[in-house]
Amino acid sequence: MVASRLYTLVLVLQPQRVLLGMKKRGFGAGRWNGFGGKVQEGETIEDGAKRELQEESGLTVNTLHKVGHIEFEFVGTPELMDVHIFCTDSVQGTPQESDEMRPQWFQLDQIPFGDMWPDDRYWFPLLLQKKKFQGYFKFQDQDTILDYSLHEVEEI
Repeated sequence: MVASRLYTLVLVLQPQRVLLGMKKRGFGAGRWNGFGGKVQEGETIEDGAKRELQEESGLTVNTLHKVGHIEFEFVGTPELMDVHIFCTDSVQGTPQESDEMRPQWFQLDQIPFGDMWPDDRYWFPLLLQKKKFQGYFKFQDQDTILDYSLHEVEEI
């Protein structure tokens, strides 16, 4: 049994646009991503997702919809990243830059995949089609996917 650690990812997805954040430091720095991070002890996954969104973008949210679940393996790292992906279309507040993230809206036909994690190209289209999905990605390093599986599901 491989150890895994819980993470969240929140995408603020509105009819014509999506909010991404430029990661300024730490794991994945220099890439556009959704907002999220590690779930803390005693916190539900959804509460962790709401907290991370607020910390990284200044936005608060009432309702999150769970849309995806992806496990990431990095060669040489003993822990799997167990990532729960949420979507929301209604947030309160205006996105604010934080120590970790610089938020920016993107039109849906201008998503900067070249400056995102390579796996995003695979599952983002499902997200945009309002589909639910489960997947697994194995990375050699932060740029190289060795293996993956991804499928649509009815329920997460």
